[in-house]
Amino acid sequence: MYVLCLDLEGVLVPEFWMELSIATGIPDLGKTTRDIPDYAELMRMRLRLMKEHQIRYTNLQSLVEKIEPFTGAKEFLSWARRNFQVMILSDTFYEFANPIMSKLNHPFLLCHHLKLSSDSSIVGYVRRQEDPKTHVIRALRSINLSTIATGDSYNDVGMINEASHGFFFNPPTNVVADHPDIAVVKNFEQLKEKLEKLLSLQV
Repeated sequence: MYVLCLDLEGVLVPEFWMELSIATGIPDLGKTTRDIPDYAELMRMRLRLMKEHQIRYTNLQSLVEKIEPFTGAKEFLSWARRNFQVMILSDTFYEFANPIMSKLNHPFLLCHHLKLSSDSSIVGYVRRQEDPKTHVIRALRSINLSTIATGDSYNDVGMINEASHGFFFNPPTNVVADHPDIAVVKNFEQLKEKLEKLLSLQV
């Protein structure tokens, strides 16, 4: 059986930081790895902006709890979990992602942690490892598991290229232009069609 590895934000749920940007009125908070491929650079900017604007984790909790999965995401994920072993591989943080996991029936998730001060200011983060998504795919392949990877951004390229099969999911044009060799699906219906074809080819 294949292990299906899915990105979270931009695939199953909206980008958390874009939602925070809208709520706070700070445009640069909405930038993601679609805009700034270097994750460390992106996080430095986010931490600086939150410090400058005195944004604490407690200010963000109620907003995060209101975020809903994309239309069709829950149904697609339920189908996928019946046909694959499913892992969610994300560069987000458990503190943001946990509230929405219950809305997706608690799939297995690997991501990172925020570092909070005593007054709930976000002062840093603990990344599980560098290029974590690619490392997970390599680890799965090292124990002879076939993998499928799907994501929407620059930080998904490594895992998509490393997987047995991989697809971009509704990526922005700049990501597609920089990686024209990676197949693109636009929605859950197209992704399901691709996955069903792979299932039919399994021996």
